[in-house]
Amino acid sequence: MRSGAHRVVVTGIGLITPVAVGTEENWSGLLDGRSGLGRITHFDPTEHVVQIAGEVTGFDPVEWVGGRKNARKMDRFIHFAMAATRLAFRDAGLEYPVADPERTGVIIGVGMGGLGTIEEAAEVLRTKGPKRLSPFMLPRLLANLAPGQVSIMIGSHGPNWCPVSACATGAHGVGEAARLISHGDLDVAVAGGSEATITPLGVGGFAAMKALSTRNDDPQGASRPFDRERDGFVAAEGSGVLILESESHARARGARILAEIVGYGQSADAYHITQPDPEGQGAQSAMRRALKNAGLDPADVDYVNAHGTSTPINDKTESLAIETLFGDHARELWISSTKSMTGHMLGAAGAVEAGICALAISRGAVPPTINQTTPDPDCRLDYVPNTAREGRVDVALSNSFGFGGTNVSLVLRRYPG
Repeated sequence: MRSGAHRVVVTGIGLITPVAVGTEENWSGLLDGRSGLGRITHFDPTEHVVQIAGEVTGFDPVEWVGGRKNARKMDRFIHFAMAATRLAFRDAGLEYPVADPERTGVIIGVGMGGLGTIEEAAEVLRTKGPKRLSPFMLPRLLANLAPGQVSIMIGSHGPNWCPVSACATGAHGVGEAARLISHGDLDVAVAGGSEATITPLGVGGFAAMKALSTRNDDPQGASRPFDRERDGFVAAEGSGVLILESESHARARGARILAEIVGYGQSADAYHITQPDPEGQGAQSAMRRALKNAGLDPADVDYVNAHGTSTPINDKTESLAIETLFGDHARELWISSTKSMTGHMLGAAGAVEAGICALAISRGAVPPTINQTTPDPDCRLDYVPNTAREGRVDVALSNSFGFGGTNVSLVLRRYPG
């Protein structure tokens, strides 16, 4: 990142998604084109218009947060953040309590906070009165308790905060953490996003906006980014955490370096509360700023992990933005939306997808966009349809665009060392 004196590298990745719990398990599942979407089991969805989602299965929070008593004090999004952090530490070869607490920070974003806790507390208030509310209600639901609990777990005393920017949240978490390292404020950052909004209120609210796919009879085929038959996104839960370090810190401890974060760009559409600018100006601006920050040209990019939500307007607009910014090189890009398999993890999505970009660089492969069956004349690029692709990726760009017109692009590059 050219804005600071210190290079920023990725040394660990922790992924928890509907596809799998665990980074290696997610990577193999994504390359296999495995969908993690299904009928909702967290609550009875019978009366809901939308009855499908991306739920994390096979996850027992007790195993990750220090026992059943601790688990009861936290909402599910905090469970995910702590588990993804533990996975990322393990992947990076780091231990906690951290060696230098003052030079270690935690920036984990959360898009919506503890909706499940809010719903439960509202029912207690309605049926039993205010005296029966739990003293842990607020610490369970506050978004910043994801990084707060992580900082307690690892013993870090550096910056500890929670970006909240809808679907761009996780990317903001990674970008801001990288900036802190780049400017010399930290040596190590735990960066990412987390979300757990598969609740009656969360699913019902997005359905009321007509934002979700209604393919209840075909959940694994419901998320189909850039396909002509797409009809909305599939809400999902999960967490992505990256361990970021200054290059000098990583090299001093002999760390394995997966990729380097070299660019971070942000913009605003200033157009509509939920819809993107139809000309893709905001998306173009975020990508252009990220590439300028990286000191790279559009022609240097090999792979784009698209925001690609599977909504009619978003996919058309993002595709147009990529075509416009990249020009002739747009036809050479490999582009995929892993939301076709994970669903849309909202505040966690950008961090998970940044991790996928680092893996694409380090492993030499790109996950597919599944459910690509009907070409859309408005989406004319190479979306790596249905089958993963092997090949060298030197530069990857990850897009995350959120309600309110907030846009983030991250650029990751192969580490030359």
